[in-house]
Amino acid sequence: MSNLNTIIPERTANIGNFMVGRLLPFREKRMVGPFAFIDHMGPVEMDENENLDVPPHPHIGLSTLTYLFEGSIMHRDSLGSAVEITPGAVNWMTAGKGVVHSERTPENLRKSKKRLHGLQIWVALPKHLEAMEPTLHHTNKQDIPHLEMDGVSIKVIAGEVLGKKSPVPVHSKLYFIEVKSGKKRKVRLGDYLFGESGLYILEGNIFSEGNCYDPKQILVANDSKLCEFEIGENTTVYIFGGEPFPEERHIHWNFVATDKSIIEKAREDWKAQLFPKVSGETEFVPLPD
Repeated sequence: MSNLNTIIPERTANIGNFMVGRLLPFREKRMVGPFAFIDHMGPVEMDENENLDVPPHPHIGLSTLTYLFEGSIMHRDSLGSAVEITPGAVNWMTAGKGVVHSERTPENLRKSKKRLHGLQIWVALPKHLEAMEPTLHHTNKQDIPHLEMDGVSIKVIAGEVLGKKSPVPVHSKLYFIEVKSGKKRKVRLGDYLFGESGLYILEGNIFSEGNCYDPKQILVANDSKLCEFEIGENTTVYIFGGEPFPEERHIHWNFVATDKSIIEKAREDWKAQLFPKVSGETEFVPLPD
């Protein structure tokens, strides 16, 4: 029996002035562990007149994880944070009861040519933390734990796995790791993973159970304990997952909650502009129909 439960292709989605490859949610698989949403952003070339500009917009009930491969994003939020996100760093914003943020090309890059490429991820909060106070935690690239295993390079970007713990302050049992190899290698991680597990191929390919899988798809395992595959030359994959929650999560626009009434209240509050404001910003993303 195959250990692959679902294969999720990247689908194009529009997030305003930017096209992304949407990976989660998917109709047959809404979440993988606590991971509720994954967008592959770019790679995109922007000229001197093009910039990323996502005006202030709200979130509830989740943590956002932004991880860049190339380029830079200026993050501003209603907590008063103003942080430039650069490649290899982890920007982890926990929305809890409600936070607002904007994402823009930094001022020093706005009039030059640039590239942008990365992942934007939502991790749902456990039910008892859905209404927690919002927080922001930024982890620098050099603080992400790294190990070599059987000739393969692994970074533990978030969570705890393989005997390493990321400093990113997650709120449930999960893992988000980068696996990179220049040569073909066997990768056996089943003894270390738990809960549900997904694998996203960024570049290169992997071989599993007689099949070759190429970039821009997520492979969801039937059993994370059986996670083993052959990684191809010059390949980078991301493995993510963890313990699923007992309750269903509802997702509407930028809101995640166990109860639809919480989402409805967030909708009304955003319509009435009752969420906290991002200092210095006057624009906002209107509530979609």
